[in-house]
Amino acid sequence: MAVIEITSQDQFTQLTTTDAGDKLIVLYFQTAWAEPCKQMNEVYAAISEEASNSDIVFLAIDADSHSEIAELFEISAVPYFVLIQKGTILKELSGADPKEFIALLDECKKFAANKGADAPAAEAEETEEAESEEEVFARLTKLVSAAPVMLFMKGTPAEPKCGFSRQLVGILREHQVRFGFFDILKDDAVRQSLKKFSDWPTFPQLYINGEFQGGLDIIKESLEDDADFFQHTIQQ
Repeated sequence: MAVIEITSQDQFTQLTTTDAGDKLIVLYFQTAWAEPCKQMNEVYAAISEEASNSDIVFLAIDADSHSEIAELFEISAVPYFVLIQKGTILKELSGADPKEFIALLDECKKFAANKGADAPAAEAEETEEAESEEEVFARLTKLVSAAPVMLFMKGTPAEPKCGFSRQLVGILREHQVRFGFFDILKDDAVRQSLKKFSDWPTFPQLYINGEFQGGLDIIKESLEDDADFFQHTIQQ
């Protein structure tokens, strides 16, 4: 089944409620500028074409163009997958690993075919609780490079949960910097481990090209020293 590109919230609502029935719905949140998404787009399209099961619907949502849908699912990084059935979230996956996505899809297909089974989401929560520091650091290595500019903040750009995060979002927007973000309040493992990973104790934290740049005060100082700091750093 070909991927359906979401063009409006009404279309999204129609496909995921009225038209959904018992179908397994795959939501793929992506942006045009994030490099991992560019790689995953082809994989996602190929997987959807190979899926002969008409009971699976593959949707693609631009998280920038449809921020209201992204916020509904609390999307904090792209690429991000949400698999739902009959209004229930079965599984979620962050990242661009095709093998992980295929394994996740297979697991949810089995659950969808066996309506009486327990949802696999509980298992995912147990796995997350048992995540080791090494596994969290491996996840952080991917997260800090999820977009050329990645902001780790409290809340979302639309609704920052602290004044420092709000200020840094304002600075990025003032300088017309496109950025990805991760809400550290949604993932305590990331929140605690990123302090050690970055060797920096507070938030927000800004990464450019996978390299830690600093918090709010350091970014302000960098801009005072070089008004074109963002342009020069991103181009490196």
